[in-house]
Amino acid sequence: MANPRSPTPAEGSNDIELSNHESHIPDEEKHQAADDTDIPYSVFSKSAKRWTVFLVALAGFFSPLSANIYFPALNCLTHDLRVSLELINLTITAYLVCQGIVPSIVGDTADMIGRRPVYIAAFVIYLGANVGLALQNSYPALLVLRILQSSGSSGTIALAMSVVADLAPPHERGKYVGAALCGPNTAPSLGPVLGGVLAERASWRWIFWFLSILSGICLALIITCLPETARKLVGNGSISPRGINRSLLSSLIKSKAEKSTPRPARPHFRIPNPISCLRIVFHKDTALVLVANAIFYMNYSCVQASLSPLLMTIYGLNALQVGLTYLPYGIASGIASFLVGKDFSLFQIAEDEEDI
Repeated sequence: MANPRSPTPAEGSNDIELSNHESHIPDEEKHQAADDTDIPYSVFSKSAKRWTVFLVALAGFFSPLSANIYFPALNCLTHDLRVSLELINLTITAYLVCQGIVPSIVGDTADMIGRRPVYIAAFVIYLGANVGLALQNSYPALLVLRILQSSGSSGTIALAMSVVADLAPPHERGKYVGAALCGPNTAPSLGPVLGGVLAERASWRWIFWFLSILSGICLALIITCLPETARKLVGNGSISPRGINRSLLSSLIKSKAEKSTPRPARPHFRIPNPISCLRIVFHKDTALVLVANAIFYMNYSCVQASLSPLLMTIYGLNALQVGLTYLPYGIASGIASFLVGKDFSLFQIAEDEEDI
């Protein structure tokens, strides 16, 4: 039977040096290394995450709602403002153009100064535009205020996705994305129904008064309850924000999750660059998804904008009946966004388990 090999002097000296080195490591560094492995992705509780996602889903509801809510009132607008239907359709085009440009500016700004200030500024602009639209009496005012309305609301969906990315790790993100998109996906069908009821029973002006009231409630909820989630400012939520980045509720009730940790340096403010995000178009994987969605949305927008006057002209439907024809799309979209989000989360968990 072979005797076990005794360590050579070189090996013995290496072991001694390693043990001496480990013995000289301060206990604080050992504890810090152990703590780093236990740092959660987000310190927000499940209930706090759900409430935050509900708020951003409600905020994202307004962009597609505003784009579609006055479709049943197009003929009323042409009559009251004494302009052609083609000019009224131009306000829809202007709204959609802003809807495509503004999110890139809003997203870049939110990364610099935080989510809350951008949300508040967006809804202040949106609320003011709605009040102006309810009071205006001319086509130029309608066109300009619709552009301003789109500028205030169009960035909310991009902000919602940023908030979800702040709160949820990738393996949980699908279900939160699905929940956050329930608002934007159901709004295109609920908007025409609400617009049809208001245009038929009251006046097209009440469409914008309704949006003013609803957006005012949402703005109050954001100021009071929406926490700051930008990871550059609050990390995983353990760093307490200051000033406008801190909600009124958290100012009154200090969260138990807050710790006296070093505050990261606030990024220097610069002019937002909407061109920088276009670089993802040249990535072949994202380009394929973008092109597919762009083709779908182009066809969808054409059908949505032309459906109302066609149904009124050909079938003689009133504004309320036209609004009801938009319901099937919204019901299907709401169900699909919820189910796809849950399926995506399950797929991510299964993929992570295979990697392990």
